[in-house]
Amino acid sequence: MRWIIRIVSGLFMLAVLAVGLVYLIPSAKVAEMAAAHVSRLTGRELRFDGGVSPTVWPVLGVKTGPVSLGNAAWSDQGPMLVAEGLSIGVDFATLWGGAVRITKIEALNPQLTLERGKDGRGNWEFTLPAANSSAGGDTGGSAGPTVPGPATASPRGFSLDLALVHGGTLRFTDHRSGTKLTLTGVEAELRLPDLAGPATLRLAAQKEGKPLLVDARITPFADFVAGTVADVVLSGGAGASGVKFEGRLGATPLVAEGALTADLVDLGALMALIGQPAPDLPQGLGRSVRKVTGKVTLAPEGSIHLREGVLLLDSNRLTGDLDLTFDGPRPNLRANLKAEALDFAALTGAQGGKAPPAAPGGGSAATGAAARAPDVAGWSTAPMDASGLGAMDAAISLSADSVDLGKAQVGRTRALISVVKSRAVVELRELAAYGGNVTGQFVVNARSGLSSGGTLAFKGIALQPLLRDVAGYERLIGTGDLSLQFLAVGTSMKAMMHSLSGGGTLALGKGELLGLDLAGMLRTLDVNYVGAGSKTIFDRFGGSFSIKDGVLANDDLTLTAPLVTATGQGTVGIGARDLNYRLIPTALARGDGSGGVKVPLIITGPWAAPKFRLDLKALTDEKLEEGKARLKEKAQAEEARAKARLEAKAASELGVVRGEGESLEDAAKRRATEALEAEARRALGKLFGGN
Repeated sequence: MRWIIRIVSGLFMLAVLAVGLVYLIPSAKVAEMAAAHVSRLTGRELRFDGGVSPTVWPVLGVKTGPVSLGNAAWSDQGPMLVAEGLSIGVDFATLWGGAVRITKIEALNPQLTLERGKDGRGNWEFTLPAANSSAGGDTGGSAGPTVPGPATASPRGFSLDLALVHGGTLRFTDHRSGTKLTLTGVEAELRLPDLAGPATLRLAAQKEGKPLLVDARITPFADFVAGTVADVVLSGGAGASGVKFEGRLGATPLVAEGALTADLVDLGALMALIGQPAPDLPQGLGRSVRKVTGKVTLAPEGSIHLREGVLLLDSNRLTGDLDLTFDGPRPNLRANLKAEALDFAALTGAQGGKAPPAAPGGGSAATGAAARAPDVAGWSTAPMDASGLGAMDAAISLSADSVDLGKAQVGRTRALISVVKSRAVVELRELAAYGGNVTGQFVVNARSGLSSGGTLAFKGIALQPLLRDVAGYERLIGTGDLSLQFLAVGTSMKAMMHSLSGGGTLALGKGELLGLDLAGMLRTLDVNYVGAGSKTIFDRFGGSFSIKDGVLANDDLTLTAPLVTATGQGTVGIGARDLNYRLIPTALARGDGSGGVKVPLIITGPWAAPKFRLDLKALTDEKLEEGKARLKEKAQAEEARAKARLEAKAASELGVVRGEGESLEDAAKRRATEALEAEARRALGKLFGGN
C-alpha cells in the first residue's frame, strides 16, 4: 500500500512540476528571441500572426500560430516563407536559472518561395543588420550577438541545436529564363550548434513523384551566411542519380569550386528539377551511362566550368575541359575532349557492341521485331532518333584514337563538332580510315525531320573494306581517291538510302574486280567465267557519277588492264541494293585501240548475287552493221571504178574531159554544145562564102 501511495505522490509532483514549468516559460520572450534569431540570419522580419502558447509535450517550449518571413523588396510574390505554425523548444536547465536558450525550431507545413530576378539577384541574398546591432539576448539578460556584414568578422553567440521542417513545399522561379520548379513533401533537418562552426543539413523532397535527397555540411556557417565562401561537403540524389561535391561554396551570389563526382543515371529526374523533359540520347552519347568527375567551378553568372574532367557516356570515356553556359535560348556547351576508342555505332543505325538497357529517364528504345528488322534489301528500318541534338547548342573539339561508326571503322580522328538549334556539323580535320585519310564536312539536321549530308574527300583509301563496311559490297579491290557530295532524308537507314542524292568521282590505281574474268569471257564468249576464283586484274579504274533518289548513275566508266580495256554505263541502286549495268570490254586490241574482241556484258540483279550475260544480240547487230558497212564500201569502190572507166572512154573517144568541180554528165553536155556550135559556124561560113 505504501508503494502505491509513493507512486501516486510522485506522479502528482510531476504534474505539479509540469504545470510549474508551463508558468515558468516566458512564451512571448521565446517568440521574440526566435524572431530575432531569424532576423540576424536574414535581415527580414519574422511575423507571428497568431497567438503564442507554452507547451510541455512533446517539446518543452512554445507553439505559435501562422508565421511569415518577409521577401526581398523587389519581389511581388508575397512573403518568402509562410507556415501554419512554429514549435520552439527551450533548454530546461537554463529555464530554471531564469534564462532562455532556444534549442529547437520546428516548422509545420511551410511554403518557401525562392526567386531569381531578371537582373540575376536571388531573394535568398539577405541584407544583414549592421554590425553591433542589438537583437535581444539568448541567456539571462545578456546582450545578443551581433551579425556583421560580409566584410566583417563572423558573428558569434548564435546556436540552434535543431531546426525541422515537416510537409513543406518549395517553389523556385527564375524570372530571367522562365524556369519554374516545385518540390513537395519537403522534410528537412538543420543542426547549427555554433554559428561560427559547422552546419549540417539533411533534406528530402519529391519532384513529380521522384525523390530528391540532399546532405550538406558547411564550415564555418557564419562565413556562408555573411556572403563569403565556406568549406562544404555536399551530396545529393535525384531519382537514381547521385552527385557529390567537396570544395567551397558561397550563396550571395551562388558560387562554388571543388571536386565533383556525379552519376547521372536517372536523367529524367534531373531534368525535371529544371522543368525540362529528358532528351532521348542515342547509345554512345549517354543513353544508359552518364558519369562525370573533375574539378568544377560555378561562376557568379551561373555558368559551369569543368577542368580535368572525365566523362563516361555508355562505353565511351572522354577526358578534357568543358564550359556550360545558360545565357541563351538553350544551354551552350564548349568542350575540348580526348578519347581512346569511341563507339558511335548506334548513330548510324547499327548495333555495334551489345548495348545495355536504357536507364530510367534516359529515353526508350524502339521495340518490336518490325522496328529492328532490316528490309529485304538489307537496310535497317529501325528508327533513328536525333532529338537529343535539340537539348543544347555546342562547340566541341574532339580527338580520338579510333571511332566505331557501326557501318565503318576509323582510326585517328580530329574533328570540330558544332550544334546549333538541332543541327550538328562535323568538320573532319583528320580521319584515318582504310589505309588513307578522309577530310570534309558531315551534317546531321534534326530541325524538321531528319536529314544528313556532306562533302567528303577520301585520299589513298582501300576501297574493298570501305564498300564492305558501308554498303556490304566487296567485289572491287583497289586503292585510290574518292570525292563524294551527298544528301539523305529519313528517320531510318532504309529511308535515307532510298532518298540519297549527290555525286562524285572515283579514281583507282592497280586493283582487282572479283567474280568476273573479262578476258576469259571474251576469249570464249562464255559467261561462266564468273563466281569464286574469277577476277579481272586492272591497272586503272574510275569514272564520275551522280545520285538521285537512291540510284547512282554513271556513263564514263573506264577500266584499263594488260589484256582488256572496258567502258561502261548504267545504274547502281543504292537504296534497292541492285545493279543494272552495261560493260563493254575489249580484249586483244591493237596498240592504237582498234580491233580486238568486243562483247557487251550486262550485269543485273542484287549486289549479293548479280547475274552476268553476254549481249549476243548486240554483238550480232554490231556484226551485221559491220557487214553492211563493208558492202557499202565495196559498192562505193565499184561505182568509183566504173566512173573512172567511163571518164577515160569519154575522153579518148568523144573528147569529153571534166573540168574542176564538173560532173561527167555536165562535161558531156558541154562538149556536145561546143560541137554543135562549131558545126553551126562551119555551115554559116559556107552559106555566106559565096560557093
